Amino acid sequence: MKYFDAEFFNDSKLREMEDGAKEFNVPAFRENRKLVATENGGLHNPSVLLFKSSWSSGSMTSETRSFEYPRASSVHRPTNDEDIAFMSVIELGELIRTKQITSRELTDIFLRRLKRYNPVLEAVITYTEDLAYKQAKEADDLLAQGKYLGPLHGIPYGLKDIIAVPHYKTTWGSRTFKNQVLDSEAYVYRRLKSAGAVLVAKLVTGSLAYDDIWFGGRTRNPWNIEEFSTGSSAGPAASTSAGSIAYPAARCGVTALRPTFGTVARTDVMSISESLDKLGPFCRSAVDCAVVLDTIRGTDAGDPSSREVALGDPFHVDITKLTVGYLDDAEMEVVDVLSSKGVKLVPFKLNYTVESVQSILNITMDTDMLAHFDNWQREGHDDDYEAQDQWPVELRRARLIPAVDYIQAQRARGKLIREIKDSFTVDAFVGNVTDWERVCLGNLVGMPVVVVPTGLKSIENPPKGGTKRRTTVTTGIYAPPDHDHIALALAMAYQSVTDHNKQRPPIDDLGPNDVIQR
Repeated sequence: MKYFDAEFFNDSKLREMEDGAKEFNVPAFRENRKLVATENGGLHNPSVLLFKSSWSSGSMTSETRSFEYPRASSVHRPTNDEDIAFMSVIELGELIRTKQITSRELTDIFLRRLKRYNPVLEAVITYTEDLAYKQAKEADDLLAQGKYLGPLHGIPYGLKDIIAVPHYKTTWGSRTFKNQVLDSEAYVYRRLKSAGAVLVAKLVTGSLAYDDIWFGGRTRNPWNIEEFSTGSSAGPAASTSAGSIAYPAARCGVTALRPTFGTVARTDVMSISESLDKLGPFCRSAVDCAVVLDTIRGTDAGDPSSREVALGDPFHVDITKLTVGYLDDAEMEVVDVLSSKGVKLVPFKLNYTVESVQSILNITMDTDMLAHFDNWQREGHDDDYEAQDQWPVELRRARLIPAVDYIQAQRARGKLIREIKDSFTVDAFVGNVTDWERVCLGNLVGMPVVVVPTGLKSIENPPKGGTKRRTTVTTGIYAPPDHDHIALALAMAYQSVTDHNKQRPPIDDLGPNDVIQR
C-alpha cells in the first residue's frame, strides 16, 4: 500500500482487503478485460464517462454553418514547381478551379517533393500513391463535368499515421503494429475525401503517438535538420514546413490549430486519452487551417465526445470589437500588429490556484493510455518499444494509480477549469505556445490555440563560416472553448500583414561551410 499512498490499514484490514480482492476484484478485472481490452488502441468501446469542454450551460448545436471562404483573385500558375508547392490552399484551389493546373499535376508535384526530402526528414511512413492518383483523377473528372466541390477539391494532403485508411497500413509509428491494416475509414478521412481532397501519404507519428521517434527512425526539423521535430505529430509538421500539435508546429515553424476538444470526431483514430485527444490541421496559414477545420469538424457516433459546435465564421469576425490579453511571454510583434489593426490589447494573466496541473495531465493521460494498451503491456511489447524512457516507463507507473486517485485528479481538473473560466476575462490571449504548464492546462481545459510563426533566429553553436539553418520563433493565440473562430480570425489578421508563415526552410542550401552530421 506504500505506493498507493495508503499506509493506514492495520494487518487485519489488509488481510480482509486481500481476500476481497481475490474473490471479487481480480475476477471482475479479468472479465472486463476480456470484454473490451483484447484490442489495442482504444478504437472501440469508448468510456461512458465523457468530458464536456464547452463553458456554455446550454447547447451550441442549433446552427452549424459552413464558413464563407475568401476567393483568391488574379492567381496565376507559377513557372516552377517550388513556388507551386508553397502556395496556400486557397491559391491552389483557385488554380484547380480555373483549370490552370490539374489535380494529377499537383499530386505529381507533392509526391516528388515528399520522395525527394523524405530520406533526410523521415516524415513519411507510407505513400498512398495509387489511391492518390485515383482520387486526383476523380477530382479532375468532376471538374470536367462542371462540378467543383470547394477549396479542397483536388488538393493533396497527408494524414498522421494514427488515422485509419482502408487497404493501407496504419502503424501508429510502432514496430509492434508496423504491419497493421485497419479496414475502416476514419471520420476525418471520410470528410476530406468527400471534399475532393487527395491523400498522398500517411505521415510519421512518434511511436504510439509519443514524440518523434518511430520504428523507421526519427523525424527531423526542416529548418534545422540536425534537430528533431518533436512530436507526436512529427511527420505532419515536418512535411508542411518542407497532429500533439503545439510542439511540433512550433519547432517546424508552421501554422497549426489545436481545436476545442470535441470539435472533430476521432472515430477510427488511435486513442491516448478520450478526454484529451484532439485532431487539428497543420497548414501554411491560418486561412488554410480554417478551411480544413470547416471540412473536418463535426460529430460521429463512433466518438461520443464529439459534438456539433456552432463556431462563428472566422472570415467575418470584427476584430476591432475584441479585447485581447497578452502574457508576459507573448511575442510583442504580434501584440503590436494586432493593435495596429484596431484590436484592444491589454496585459493579462491567467489566475488559478491548482498547483498540480502537470501531474493531473500525466495521471489522466497515462491511465487512459494504459487502458487502451493494456493487452500490449501484458504481452510484453513494451520491451520492444522504440524509446524505453517514454511510454514503457510511464505506463508501468500508471499501473500504480488507484482508481480513487484517478477520480480525484478529474475533480481537481474540474476545479482548474472553473478557475480558468472565471479568469478568462478577455476574448482571447497571446502567449508562449510551448510553455509546458500552459500546454498541459490547455489540454485539460480543452481550449483552442492557433500556433503562429513569428520569425527566425540564429541556431545555437552555428558552424564556422555560418549556416542558413534557423530556429523558428512562434507564439500562440488562445481562445475559450467553442471560440476557435476568434483565435483564427486574429491569426489571419496578423498573417495578412506579415510574411513569417511564407518563409521556406533551407533544406537544399544550408550554406557553403555547413555539413550535417548524422
